[in-house]
Amino acid sequence: MAVSRGGVLELAVLGSLHETPLHGYELRKRLNALLGMFRAFSYGSLYPCLRQLLADGLIAEDPLDQRASGNAAQGPRDNALPLTGRRSKIVYKLTAEGKERLQDLLTQAGPSSWEDESFGVHFAFFRHTEAEVRLRILEGRRSRLEERLDGVRTALARTRERLDSYTLELQRHGLESVEREVRWLNELIDTERAQAVRARADRAEAQDAEPVPDKTNE
Repeated sequence: MAVSRGGVLELAVLGSLHETPLHGYELRKRLNALLGMFRAFSYGSLYPCLRQLLADGLIAEDPLDQRASGNAAQGPRDNALPLTGRRSKIVYKLTAEGKERLQDLLTQAGPSSWEDESFGVHFAFFRHTEAEVRLRILEGRRSRLEERLDGVRTALARTRERLDSYTLELQRHGLESVEREVRWLNELIDTERAQAVRARADRAEAQDAEPVPDKTNE
């Protein structure tokens, strides 16, 4: 199952809550820092997402804060205002089902995970992602950008004579940005592959070091 546009926010919320339980204000700040780099993050989309995650049993409100703040059945409430009132903060945390859903999202390495905003969110949680999946996402992202480079270069070659100097510089700037990211991805991929080789060597060495059972008394 591909990660949809709404699924990107779901992954970001579940991944953030996997780190630590958060109240609404803290979660908004984290998501703004995370998603704001890749797209304009709308706070208005957060609370419908939280309501859906609560309804699906993927997250829960902290029981202590529920008792302090009244009826939890009302759904997510923005009681997490910056220290200006006495209202209790509603703390959200992952449930066991939420942890399973997060792991499912983190195993997805198909084309949707290579796109601009989805790749950034996946990358932000790479420390929770299996090495094989990380490598597939990095290689997929590189292939997607190499396709983009070919298209930009072809278009630039066809239209170079018709572009004014400013538009031409803008096209070159975009081209150089994609080229830099491809070089960065190449370095990451080389590092991931080297780590995989070392991990295999360590496993083989550990197996060789295991004591051989003594069968003389059998």
